[in-house]
Amino acid sequence: MTKHLRLSALLAGLLLAMTALAVAAPVLTDRLPLDPSVKIGKLDNGLTYYIQKNAKPAQRVELRLVVNAGSVQEDDDQRGMAHLLEHMAFNGSTHFKKHELIAYLRSIGVRFGADLNATTGFDMTMYMLPIPTDKPENLEQGMTVLEDWAHGLTLTDQDIDDERQIVLEEKRLRSGYARRSLAAVLPKLANSSRYQDRLPIGTEDSILHARADAVRRFYADWYRPDLMAVIMVGDLDPAEAEQMVKRHFSGLTMPDKPRPHVAYPVPPLGAPEALVFLDQEAPANNVQLIYSTYTRTPGQTVGDLRDALVRRLFSQLMAMRLGRLTQTARPAFVGGVSGETALPFGVNHYSYSASAMVGKAGVHASIDTLVRENARVRQFGFSADNLDAAKRTMLGSYDSAVKTRTTRNSAAIPGELIRHFRTGGPLPGVEKEAEYAHELLPTITIEEINAYAQSVIPATAPKLVLYTANTNSVTDGQPAPTSADLLARADAASKLPVVRLVEKALPTDLMSSKPAPGSITAQFDDKATGVTTLTLSNGVKVLLKPTDFSKNMVQMLAVRPGGRTAYNDADKPAVRFASDVQKAMGVAAYSPSDLQTVLAGKGLAYSATMGLYADQLSGGSRSGDLEAVLQMNYLTITQPRRDEKLFRSYVVRGAEAVRNRSAAPEARFAEARARTVYGNHPLLELPPTPEDFEKIDLDRSFDLLRARQSSVKGMTFIFVGDFEIEAIKPLLATYVATLPVGDVPLTYRDPGIRQVPGVVRREVKAGLEQKSTVIVDFGGDTTYSYADSWSLGLLNEVLNIRINDELREQQKLIYSGGSSVRYDKIPRGQYGATIVLPTTPDKVPKVEAALWGEIEKLQADGPQAGDLDKVKQARLQTYRRALRENGYWMNYLRLNVLEGLDPHEILNIDQRINAVTADDIKAAARRYLDRKNYVEMVLMPEDGAVAAVAKPQ
Repeated sequence: MTKHLRLSALLAGLLLAMTALAVAAPVLTDRLPLDPSVKIGKLDNGLTYYIQKNAKPAQRVELRLVVNAGSVQEDDDQRGMAHLLEHMAFNGSTHFKKHELIAYLRSIGVRFGADLNATTGFDMTMYMLPIPTDKPENLEQGMTVLEDWAHGLTLTDQDIDDERQIVLEEKRLRSGYARRSLAAVLPKLANSSRYQDRLPIGTEDSILHARADAVRRFYADWYRPDLMAVIMVGDLDPAEAEQMVKRHFSGLTMPDKPRPHVAYPVPPLGAPEALVFLDQEAPANNVQLIYSTYTRTPGQTVGDLRDALVRRLFSQLMAMRLGRLTQTARPAFVGGVSGETALPFGVNHYSYSASAMVGKAGVHASIDTLVRENARVRQFGFSADNLDAAKRTMLGSYDSAVKTRTTRNSAAIPGELIRHFRTGGPLPGVEKEAEYAHELLPTITIEEINAYAQSVIPATAPKLVLYTANTNSVTDGQPAPTSADLLARADAASKLPVVRLVEKALPTDLMSSKPAPGSITAQFDDKATGVTTLTLSNGVKVLLKPTDFSKNMVQMLAVRPGGRTAYNDADKPAVRFASDVQKAMGVAAYSPSDLQTVLAGKGLAYSATMGLYADQLSGGSRSGDLEAVLQMNYLTITQPRRDEKLFRSYVVRGAEAVRNRSAAPEARFAEARARTVYGNHPLLELPPTPEDFEKIDLDRSFDLLRARQSSVKGMTFIFVGDFEIEAIKPLLATYVATLPVGDVPLTYRDPGIRQVPGVVRREVKAGLEQKSTVIVDFGGDTTYSYADSWSLGLLNEVLNIRINDELREQQKLIYSGGSSVRYDKIPRGQYGATIVLPTTPDKVPKVEAALWGEIEKLQADGPQAGDLDKVKQARLQTYRRALRENGYWMNYLRLNVLEGLDPHEILNIDQRINAVTADDIKAAARRYLDRKNYVEMVLMPEDGAVAAVAKPQ
């Protein structure tokens, strides 16, 4: 063939390919298809159902009952009754008498709170029930539970009255600055709509005194099939699941005269407004400018999806722009965001807003910067390079979602089905949406993005300016602004001149050249665990565990003994922040914002940290991006970056982020507790203060970190995830075998921090609200035994059952609370058990008495009949799922490296669980819950404190 003919053939082939692409291009007016993997149906009574088969985890199904009604549907005499009704779903129904439901679910391994839960919002109520299906009858019973929730609650006067105190405890638990600020801001956000006085929790008066008939009326009016969706996702047969839905829910009937389900609009702002809310417990100062509120009907066509991609690209670009503004020596704010956000109420309600955590520069500087950057983007837009980076990031996310779809956890799926039910939005499925994205994204131009920016960023619309701040905070040397000040500043900021930003060109590859590779000198394959051990030419060991648990995902961890305690006590202040300082400055020639652009499209995370007793390098990525993780690791070790400007930015932002931390009573209580429990030990690490940040010496921190981080001697690298051993070997030889291994000590020190001996009880007065917390800490040294750790762990779960059953359900003393334990080998054998019980001041003595009563019963009699079986069943269910999780394997391999734990133990956990007896639990209670060795801390409100009322300035 002649050269001319070859060229003609090539041109013809290109033309044919272009023609095929043109034919295949999506038609923007085409309707988006429904995901074929989801079975969607509607019963004759109006109930909607969604069923999706999903293999992970095996023998488990996620059930949801969604009711398209919440607190906004409440009548005036029903304030908080939607939420109280949600509580009643666990307190008696057609098939489960009071307390029987939770007892049954525990018996099959479902934990209350951790698994079984429910939530009430302004517009929706949702019940969550994961069901293990190792026994086929479990799923049928799970559907019976949903059926009872839908129309079988008994709702007796007595049961409703019994639950009032628990709901009231929940309300008091959630009281504080966050609730007060919400109460102040909500009327402005809701702009006189019905949402402004429909907080789901209700009022104390309504919780205590609303008639039981008001609860039953809400149930009759709004728990009806046309407002319900049943969702089943997991290891199931869709045809059988559909028959279950029909069996259990076809009998639901509509009310004779159904009430109209009204959509309550949020009117747009008519005139400029502002609000200043000052509170002495505010942990931070924040400003928000809301430009507009609006509704948008979810799109149904390919063109609508393209519009959504434009909006998402704009949001990414805006986040990148504001993120860079914090990386200056004197940042205008600690952090800021700008763009479209969903309102916390209403369906398909949005606002365009800009907000920032105010820093040392003050609220005026924050307003100036937010307004100016919105104006800059509106006038000049973004660069084509920025858009390319955003597109790479978006396409990378889509590709990853497609590759991981078969190993998604079932619990992650119901959310998108709920959104479809509630908003009417599209549900094409990740594969089809990714296909569209690949076709549509290349057609989106920078001109189109910049035109969208001009349309979405309001130029002259009235603004709502909200400023919430600490009463005692002086951020810019001036008193707190008034509402008039805020509006005047926003107007003045809109007149500030703006210029186009000059953006530097950046490469798309992290490293322009690779190091000459080392080699792999030894390999051992453990067939029992599936772990391969490699030894590299620089002496570094690598553990490889290929899995198919999460497609297209790989985790990396490198550890060795050391950490912050390996340094002299005098260097503790400099070492504490060294890792974070290094991260804030970037690597090689790249700042953190540069890295965001260079690594766009590569789904990875990486960090190098020093724990108390170990040095750690950690990362994760999509399988195809593992080389980028190893390059980040290589550059962090060999080419750390020193940048005085970014160091100053880190110091300023860090100091401002914690300046008002101690204003929160919980923070003051936590610090007092730590000091008391550990006897105010001089090496105890307490939460940082602004002064701690301001005293950081860059040179000293940098040098101390490099003294250890410049060498990987003694490191063991662990990789778990979706990779092939032969494919990863060349990467290890190139980027790990070539790392320096200079001499560093491979030990940690015991700093001598111990819980104080004996019995200590201390009250701390902090806070304006009438709420308290009782915390009891048990702890001490012990001879470490892996077998004993299981007795302590199961004791903890038995104690949590007793706390819930006795203190919550029987005595109504708490809404939530429980126990947690630790059992450590490093830096020495030690144990700890912490019991946290939030309550009200007048109930503290009763809470204490009830807790000690349950502990004494455990110590005298062991667990109640069946309780140990229930916690074992729950732990076995958790173990069987965890055995198919990368993180679980990673943790056991980490313990193998640092503590010498036999990695084969991961295969024997079921035996460890089943081996624990009731006598073991009783012995553990006597040993670890020692009545002669504990610290009890009690948080009480300040003298004269009364429940604070939100008072806007």
